[in-house]
Amino acid sequence: MSALITEDEIREETEIVWLEDATALDYVRQSLDRLPTRKGKPAYHRDGRMVGYALLGPGAKASRSSGTFRRRVFWLLPHDRDTEPSGLYATGAPAEAVDPGTLAPGVKGFKTERSEGGPPSSAMQELGITLPL
Repeated sequence: MSALITEDEIREETEIVWLEDATALDYVRQSLDRLPTRKGKPAYHRDGRMVGYALLGPGAKASRSSGTFRRRVFWLLPHDRDTEPSGLYATGAPAEAVDPGTLAPGVKGFKTERSEGGPPSSAMQELGITLPL
């Protein structure tokens, strides 16, 4: 989950592939999954839907014990804010959620006012600033 993902674990990322328009999403859930390859679209085995995934460069090493690679996968569940705006996460966000606008290869991402469902303060809006939480 996002709090457990370290920059060291994702330093070999070369690209994030979005399957949906990430700018339209207030948050995405992220996890570090064990996958058989460095690249390509991974299989998805959760409820909900995968909205993106990371690709790894040639320097990424496979696990000695499993032969798998740790890659980030970005996803949403059926009860997340994008499908139920007034539901459980109308405000706040799941622990593993981050604002997709703060994600980049090798950057784990952050919670922001937007991802938490709260509007930025008027002063922040006037300055055009959204701070990570």
